[in-house]
Amino acid sequence: MRRINIAIDGFSSCGKSTLAKQLAHHLHYTYIDSGAMYRAIALYVIENGLVIDGKLDKVDLLRVLDQIHIGFKHDDVSQRSETWLDGRNVEHKIRGMEVSRHVTLVSPVPEVRAKLVQLQKALGTEKGVVMDGRDIGTVVFPDAEVKLYMTARPEIRAMRRYQELKGRGVEVDYASVLENIERRDEDDTKRAADPLIKAPDAFEIDNSDLSSHEQFDIALGVVVKTIGVVTEA
Repeated sequence: MRRINIAIDGFSSCGKSTLAKQLAHHLHYTYIDSGAMYRAIALYVIENGLVIDGKLDKVDLLRVLDQIHIGFKHDDVSQRSETWLDGRNVEHKIRGMEVSRHVTLVSPVPEVRAKLVQLQKALGTEKGVVMDGRDIGTVVFPDAEVKLYMTARPEIRAMRRYQELKGRGVEVDYASVLENIERRDEDDTKRAADPLIKAPDAFEIDNSDLSSHEQFDIALGVVVKTIGVVTEA
């Protein structure tokens, strides 16, 4: 059975990574979290003092951008791909609210996007990749055989994110999570560099009222139409 690339785009906290992981596991494909790359850059600027009074020091970031190394390593215990930044595992650190607040500073920078898109394209050259993000079907894999565009109501997404953070023991309130979601939506859809838009040939899934299992069944149905019946080993 031929291998394809699957591009999943959509808003923050709309279940892109959950669906991508489910599909990758079922198809025995490689899952790539493109958003983790931007989060890694955000963590870098935080740790290296490149944000002052809420403003990014873009000049200094661009000076060191080529020296920042981002990669993924499979963890045998968790059975997950984890994000590494300059030789250390930062998977847990990049998922916090502080990094979420700083992602909107680095993600619109054209040079940052160019660097990460180049890395992402390279990861898909041999096919068999499921990648999620904001511009995967439009910029990274414009020729992906399957493109999915995911959305959900902001208040639904904020509650999911809030519950996820609380489940990790993070002290956070719902209002601040909703504010962050809405700010990221604004940035994602209106930035000049590679904004979030639905690819003309993408299949849209609004999962506001869907369970994880229901959205997986819908997405797998789209894949089956492209490559034929697949079964999990």
